[in-house]
Amino acid sequence: MSSAASPPSPVARLRGQKPDWLSDPKVWRTEILGGLVVALALIPEAISFSVIAGVDPAIGLFASFTMAVTISVVGGRRAMISAATGAVALVIAPMNREHGLGYLIATVILAGVFQIVLGALGVARLMRFVPRSVMTGFVNALAILVFMAQVPEMHDVPWAVYPLLLGGLALMVLFPKVTKMVPAPLVSIAVLTAVTVAAGIAVPTVGGKGELPSSLPVPGLPDVPFTLDTLTTVAPYALAMALVGLMESLMTAKLVDDITDTHSSKTRESIGQGIANIVTGFFGGMGGCAMIGQTMINVKVSGARTRLSTFLAGSFLMVLCIAFGPVVSQIPMAALVAVMVMVSFATFDWHSVAPKTLQRMPAGEIAVMVITVVVVVASHNLAVGVVVGSLTAMVVFARRVAHLAEVTPVTGPDEGTVVYRVTGELFFASSNDLVGQFRYATDPDRVVIDLSAAHIWDASSVAALDAIETKYRQRGKTVEITGLNDPSAHLHGRLSGELTG
Repeated sequence: MSSAASPPSPVARLRGQKPDWLSDPKVWRTEILGGLVVALALIPEAISFSVIAGVDPAIGLFASFTMAVTISVVGGRRAMISAATGAVALVIAPMNREHGLGYLIATVILAGVFQIVLGALGVARLMRFVPRSVMTGFVNALAILVFMAQVPEMHDVPWAVYPLLLGGLALMVLFPKVTKMVPAPLVSIAVLTAVTVAAGIAVPTVGGKGELPSSLPVPGLPDVPFTLDTLTTVAPYALAMALVGLMESLMTAKLVDDITDTHSSKTRESIGQGIANIVTGFFGGMGGCAMIGQTMINVKVSGARTRLSTFLAGSFLMVLCIAFGPVVSQIPMAALVAVMVMVSFATFDWHSVAPKTLQRMPAGEIAVMVITVVVVVASHNLAVGVVVGSLTAMVVFARRVAHLAEVTPVTGPDEGTVVYRVTGELFFASSNDLVGQFRYATDPDRVVIDLSAAHIWDASSVAALDAIETKYRQRGKTVEITGLNDPSAHLHGRLSGELTG
């Protein structure tokens, strides 16, 4: 008697599992090269954000290094890049300007603590309330901001920048048709650097953005008095930084989920962002969150999918600054601008603005997308745009659903009874019109309100039903409410008669 071989146990399967980058040389190569491209793109960005925050360029570079390395281990979304960002720089810049670097570092550490607490409390679950139209507006606004950030690098520059920029874009479009073994952005950066150095072309370079660090960061405590006054000074900025950082990180994680068709733990990502900011603060960095532009380079352009690319992006960043600083300083900004321009075009959801799509899309959905884009671009703050867009979507939804509650009179069992059938969702917006849909003066003495096709959601609806009963009672008529489902019956039974004096 023969029997089929039993399948391996879960423990045996786990023992046999290896990360993709260890088992597949192609994945290994993709992750390494993707991390290298991101590291090169991070350098000028980190320096620029340091200027916004009013700190030395090394502070921003240290933050990008520690954020990327830490989040690669503790984050919930593989292949996502976290580093120093402009949104965080804008939030903490007043703290540095008014109180100094020590207070800025303390703000970063406390923001990390807030993010861990918010993550543990389940703030990531709020992402389910972000509708698709807001997400589309978020992506399109991101693409516009990425492009707008490159405009200063193309204004009032030597004429040679423009052919270099066009050459970089051409390389990134055409090179993948030859081979995809090496990321096209890396080829573009290498070729343009070689051309400018060999030909002695004088154009803005990475070195012109600021001095690169020559040693690794050293851990330490922020130079502030550990008092209640310090806490009250730092806490408001830390909470603002925590909320902005989580919003951008969770939105980026959701975007990467959609691109890669994979799921990530938003709770782990929230807590991971907090841990990364605490580590960054103790190493003297300016803090940060997920970087959408660099994440798109890593995931969409380079094709990276594992934590290795994130870890190597941070590691290569320090190696490039410390060991290859003179070489990196020679990279023309035109090469990096070309990469970011390509990222902005690849990120924009062109289908969302196609005439066919706009013709079929409800006007409310289009309005939400447009408002999200306008607010983000105007404020240069993705978090603010998402909040305003989500609130607008809720208003649009409430207005739409408010008109779905209908009251229809049907034939009663006898001449002395009238039956009203109510259909739809009863909540604060729809219940306001409910009271006016009954014929109080001409109805017979007995009124039945059938709610079997409706649902009561809030106290406003219970109050509206109480008002209807009161109006009939004032005319000596009786009202019977029937057909309540269990949740509606529970809410009605608990609140009916208790909402007015």
